[in-house]
Amino acid sequence: MSNPRTRLTLASIAVAFAAADTYVVVLALPDMMAGVGLSADELQRAAPIISGFLLGYIAVLPLIGRIADVAGRTPVLVGALLLFAVGSLITAGAYDLPLVVTGRFLQGVGGGGLVPATLALVADLWPAERRGMPLGVVGAVQELGSVLGPLLGAAVLAVADWRYIFWLNLVVAVILALLLRGRWRPRISGAVGLLACVALGLTLTAPDRLASGVTLGLPFVPFTGTSRLLTPIGVVTLVLALAWLGLVLARTRGHLAGLLQRVDLVGALLLALALAGVVLAFATADPERELMSPAGPWLLVAAAVFAVAFALWQRRTPAAIVPRGLLGGRPAWGSLVVSFLIGCALIAALVDVPVFARTTQGGGQLAAALVLLRFLIALPVGAVVGGWLTRRHGLGLITGVGLGLSGAMFVVMAFWSRTALDHWPATVVLLVCGFGFGLALSPLNTALLGATPSDSHGLVSALVVVARMVGMLVGVSALTAIGLRRYYAIADGIKSPNELCPTSPGDCRPYVDALRDAAVSQVHAIFAGAAMCAFLAAILGVLLLGRRGPIHT
Repeated sequence: MSNPRTRLTLASIAVAFAAADTYVVVLALPDMMAGVGLSADELQRAAPIISGFLLGYIAVLPLIGRIADVAGRTPVLVGALLLFAVGSLITAGAYDLPLVVTGRFLQGVGGGGLVPATLALVADLWPAERRGMPLGVVGAVQELGSVLGPLLGAAVLAVADWRYIFWLNLVVAVILALLLRGRWRPRISGAVGLLACVALGLTLTAPDRLASGVTLGLPFVPFTGTSRLLTPIGVVTLVLALAWLGLVLARTRGHLAGLLQRVDLVGALLLALALAGVVLAFATADPERELMSPAGPWLLVAAAVFAVAFALWQRRTPAAIVPRGLLGGRPAWGSLVVSFLIGCALIAALVDVPVFARTTQGGGQLAAALVLLRFLIALPVGAVVGGWLTRRHGLGLITGVGLGLSGAMFVVMAFWSRTALDHWPATVVLLVCGFGFGLALSPLNTALLGATPSDSHGLVSALVVVARMVGMLVGVSALTAIGLRRYYAIADGIKSPNELCPTSPGDCRPYVDALRDAAVSQVHAIFAGAAMCAFLAAILGVLLLGRRGPIHT
């Protein structure tokens, strides 16, 4: 596609759609569990559906960002969309938990890869002093996905099965990939790849009209057991996939050799393993009950070992994935620190505003999500305004003001009464809090891109996203620990139902109210911790990102 602005528009739509998919599982998870044979009380077994997506989104992101710097933005965008489409195909046709997790992992890799390539594309198209507004728009459409995701999921589930969410993902991703690619010359490899995808879809779904036929059903009969993959059509799918891979490797042999020479695969693997340890330590825990998963300490030890190995490797290899001195300037490494703290604070709103709503108002997941919507809807507005302000005010100042606003609103939320959400000031607080977070997005990305060379913009864009996501994972665990400590301190002092209601301990309203007050105090403590993270991020933003306008390369 020759028009770069049109390419950026399509990439931004793809980012919004992939971001929506991050949140779409919020409502679809119970139906997905039932679809793969899990009961409602097996939520812990279903945790990999969430953590698998996060693992793909975070762990591979630095490698994809580096590839975007070497191979170009458009090939990575197209490849990420096609990978997202394949992941959607596998998820839509999945009949057991491992297949769903595999599909969600591939969706995470593809969806995550769209973000750094799109941010780097903005840096390619606009000079440093004019990037703020387009970066704000990209940030806005990314955050808009968090608003559209639950709504899209609710709309699809109202009229169809959960699998249609992912069939829709498949169709949209393929259309966007074709539009981004522009003129598509027919190739044998493309035809073989298409046949492989069709065969994979038939293998996983095993349509009744075919599988139950006397003759047409023979390719769907398993060689052994009940696995749909161990069938004649499954073998055909594997052969087609291998043939497609061979054709692609043969056609791109020269380009691939050059790519491998310029991309530090060993460093990328070590960094991915370190990030995977962090993701699995925190993402598989129940944020309302525990700090990290039971295996969390061992996973963190493994992550630390791989992180040390990564650091040692970076010192000795001439083609380090993170070049020496890349993050040496204050705005560069400062952007990553501030992004990490933003993630720590942001997760408190995403997780605990719905928890507060359910605790004080009752209702289900949908009602709580509608309360959170008041916060989410202001994020993209703040992102656009923040981008507009970058041409008039200092990056650090805008970041500090935005995060200071969010921190102040968290302080107000830390004193909410049980009836706070019944009154309009709570809506104002949530809107201002979301607006403040959005305000900080564009100046943060502008500072990072302005302080780093253009041949590393894909990588640093990936690193800032990773910093924010890791901050969210660490933040939810740390703040949960603070909240649980407050809860147990209060709950231990509550008298038993037999003491409070000796005549009717089985229906003791004072005991229930006391426990609810303890749960509200737990959320208050989490909001207070989030306020501290937001204020610290605001101070560091002012000090590290600069006070006198955009940074020029």
